[in-house]
Amino acid sequence: SLLFVLFMGGGQVKLTICIEVLPFPSQVVYNRVGKCGSRTVVLLLRILSEKHGFNLVTSDIHNKTRLTKNEQMELIKNISTAEQPYLFTRHVHFLNFSRFGGDQPVYINIIRDPVNRFLSNYFFRRFGDWRGEQNHMIRTPSMRQEERYLDINVCILENYPECSNPRLFYIIPYFCGQHPRCREPGEWALERAKLNVNENFLLVGILEELEDVLLLLERFLPHYFKDVLSIYKNPEHRKLGNLTVTVKKTVPSPEAIQILYQRMRYEYEFYYYVKEQFHLLKRKFGLKSHIRKPRPRPEFFIPSPLETEEPIDDEEEDDEKWLEDIYKR
Repeated sequence: SLLFVLFMGGGQVKLTICIEVLPFPSQVVYNRVGKCGSRTVVLLLRILSEKHGFNLVTSDIHNKTRLTKNEQMELIKNISTAEQPYLFTRHVHFLNFSRFGGDQPVYINIIRDPVNRFLSNYFFRRFGDWRGEQNHMIRTPSMRQEERYLDINVCILENYPECSNPRLFYIIPYFCGQHPRCREPGEWALERAKLNVNENFLLVGILEELEDVLLLLERFLPHYFKDVLSIYKNPEHRKLGNLTVTVKKTVPSPEAIQILYQRMRYEYEFYYYVKEQFHLLKRKFGLKSHIRKPRPRPEFFIPSPLETEEPIDDEEEDDEKWLEDIYKR
């Protein structure tokens, strides 16, 4: 509230004007990557929006991530005019609001091991999840029986379109953006995706360490995520989360997995880049990385310099100052 003092004649009149101060940032976009835990997070956001009074804006469009220029303009206009503070969520590749004269919102996202994401999607399209045995029939009604029961190894080893590029190039375009080259597996899209992560995303977490992702979201965006971890750990919520687990998932042969690694090398370069940035962030805030025994890396990767179990204790940088710098980007 602001206090104004008006002088009238020999006396004075105090006038108090109350102005609502919005939390900062008041515009957040979660352009959620498919099969990276986003349904779990959206369940949490529905609870949190009721609890904290922010505007959760969701979309009924789930299968259109690439937009024409006019569609981008229309969506950005619709998002930008939403009541603030808002959190908008949709499966959509990164949108550059400033390109169309809008205020760039803060972005957040979560990704996961690319092979695990691919396998989850492969079996989810065919057999759905525990929410209902017939969900997959509704989702993919035109899928032929021979396709639905196609062995994953046959799909990979015999180079079916679903198990080869460009369909395997999936995560990077969510961060690269709407440019046509963002859909082409290569260095250009990879580097642009990294640049956007650095310049436009407050946090990109990894699903394998979801509790730490939630802890950091609560720290960075308390108006949206306060108490998120306690809600997530609540047995009732866990029961709901278990319903979104994909059924009938099987593991491909080592030979097939190695082929996937080769086909997804750019996806893995991006995943490990994000993972290292996320671990740096955790160290900055004193969170230990309890790392499971990792899957062997493809031979084209150089071992990561950052696989730490200990928090940094020799840095004096003020955490709140660091957050302010992030918001000013």
